[in-house]
Parts: sequence; C-alpha cells; structure tokens
Amino acid sequence: MFKLISGILVLFCGINVMSMADPVIVVQSTTSTANSGLYDSILPQFEKQTGIRVNVVAVGTGQAIKNAIRGDGDVLLVHAKSAEEKFVADGWGVDRFDLMYNDFIFVGPDNDPARLSDATSAVDVLIRISSGRTLFASRGDNSGTHKKERQLWASAGINPTTSSGDWYRETGSGMGATLNVAVGMNAYAMTDRATWISFGNKLGFKVLFDNDQELFNQYGIILVNPSRHPHVNAKDGQIFIDWMLGKKGQTAIANYTLDGQQLFFPNAN
Repeated sequence: MFKLISGILVLFCGINVMSMADPVIVVQSTTSTANSGLYDSILPQFEKQTGIRVNVVAVGTGQAIKNAIRGDGDVLLVHAKSAEEKFVADGWGVDRFDLMYNDFIFVGPDNDPARLSDATSAVDVLIRISSGRTLFASRGDNSGTHKKERQLWASAGINPTTSSGDWYRETGSGMGATLNVAVGMNAYAMTDRATWISFGNKLGFKVLFDNDQELFNQYGIILVNPSRHPHVNAKDGQIFIDWMLGKKGQTAIANYTLDGQQLFFPNAN
C-alpha cells in the first residue's frame, strides 16, 4: 500500500513539476492583434509546434512599451515604428523587425455629414472634420493608433485638443470601446482595419475613407533586452520571434481571415 501510495504521489508530483516547468513567455502587445482574433488563430499553432506557452498582455502601444521598459515582458509586438526604434536605441530592446502590416481607416455614420467620402487624403479628412466641427472620437491613450492620428493632425496644421470635450472627444480607451463611443455619439473615428472588421456593433457605420499611403500601419516585433532585465526569457522569446518571422508564422498570419477578409499581411524579410 505504501509503495502504491508513494508511486501515486511521485507520479502526481511529477505531473505538476512538468506543468510548472513548461516554458512560458509574456508578449506585451497592442490591442488590435488580440481583439481581431489573430492570436487565437496563430498562437495554438506556435505552442503545438514548440511547446512554449504564450501569455499576451494586450494594451495600447504606449503602455505596452512602458511595460516592456519595466521588464514586464519578454517580447514586444506593437505598431508605432519610431517609438519602437527609440525603444531599441535606448537599449531596452535587442533588435526590431518588420512583422506584418495593414492600414488605418476612417469610419462614420452613413449620412457622412463632413463628406469624408469626397476627401482626397487623410489630411483632408481631418480638415473637413475640424472645419465642420463634426464629432470625432479619439482614443486619446498614446496607443499606436492615437500616435498616428496625432501625426496626421500635425500634418494638417490642426491641434484638436483645443476643442477637447467639444467636437473632439478623447475616450482614453481601447479601440473597441472608442468605436462604441463613436457609434453611440454618431461621431467619426479612425481605427485599424483589423479591429473594424472584427467589430460587431457597426449599426449603420461604414468605412468612409481609406487607401491613402499615410494610413499604412506597420507592426514590429522586438526581444526585450536581457542585459537590462536578466529575468527575461530571451531563449524562448527569440524562438517565438524567429517563428513569427519565419515561413510558418508568416503563413499563419496570412491565412488568418474573418468574413472572408485578410486582416494582416506578413512582410518580414
């Protein structure tokens, strides 16, 4: 009996130890990759092929970078190239790689009061919204989408924050929540296309302007520097990066579709 009980105990402990020993990495990520369902599609493939479990922290790009600087992650996957390059230049990341892309779009109500559908550029879109003082919902959260939006406002020579709380509404929230606010207020919004495709509360809203080179949306992937944070799981983090940049990961990204539409387009070298 003792041997049998001991054997059971040894076996039970062995199972627990194996589970605890499974390699795990933390990916600090932008929300669009999570909310679009991309990770739900590709991570099971990676985990099955490598035995490495991936925990994703999905927040705005600005917050993801702050988290990675604190060492609260092994890999950074976001979409604000200049901020990513600064992250590496400052020594917080090892190398930055292009991973995939999609684009930003402007969405709004079907009646389109500012006539965005007639705009000639993304800058023209913002000029039309500002001159008409038409409601616009901004994330206002220093995310990659918000960074791009601010860049476009600057190109238009407009500071919308002087009208904050009037026609310019800053939600301080993620993309899905901001789209809900826009729909609720009958306001325009700028969003990444992947989030829009997966967004379920459109209620008559539609894409009113897209296909401008200024709306190109590049995603990058970076290993958090283990020399700054020795606890970083650099070995398994690099395996994840290599997989994402390699044929299997790039194919998995390309094959992810929703309602017959491809959400992300791989472009790793």
